[in-house]
Amino acid sequence: MGPVLACLLVVLALIPVYGQTKRPALVPTVGAAGPRVAQVDDTKLKQLLRPQSGKPLLVNFWATWCDPCREEFPELVRIDADYKGKIDFITVTLDELSDINTAVPKFLGEMKAQMPTYLLVSEDESALITSVAKDWTGGMPFTILYNEKGEIAYFRQGKIVTATLRSELDKLLPPAKAAQK
Repeated sequence: MGPVLACLLVVLALIPVYGQTKRPALVPTVGAAGPRVAQVDDTKLKQLLRPQSGKPLLVNFWATWCDPCREEFPELVRIDADYKGKIDFITVTLDELSDINTAVPKFLGEMKAQMPTYLLVSEDESALITSVAKDWTGGMPFTILYNEKGEIAYFRQGKIVTATLRSELDKLLPPAKAAQK
């Protein structure tokens, strides 16, 4: 492949990530590498934390080196599948930037994760943590649920309690329509 074609492909690949204000859709890659992970900084993360579709937004902060994060991840994948189309759900990894194309997509692939995933590179992690939720002390995993207006409806530092999270999600969704006879 020539250098011009290679540069064009890089530019085209970056347009969906950096050229819009909406959350970029992550397209799983083919092969064992797993899903593609987009790098975000503090500013981009703050944009991502604003519900954009009129649906509740569930966000999970995690890392591949965090054992409780790894333990809860299969349940998050099930929640993503069960609430697909009803909520928006993103995960934000706090792994090292060097893991963006290796450990992170490998783990996501093993988990069969489909939710968009971002790797955060922050200039000031303490300030960012406080801006996400004033009661978050930085412990992980950290899960936060925003209602459709962008207000915090629920958060949990530590592994999720599945029944509690599902109950909080259900409170934000319209009641299911009764089947017509």
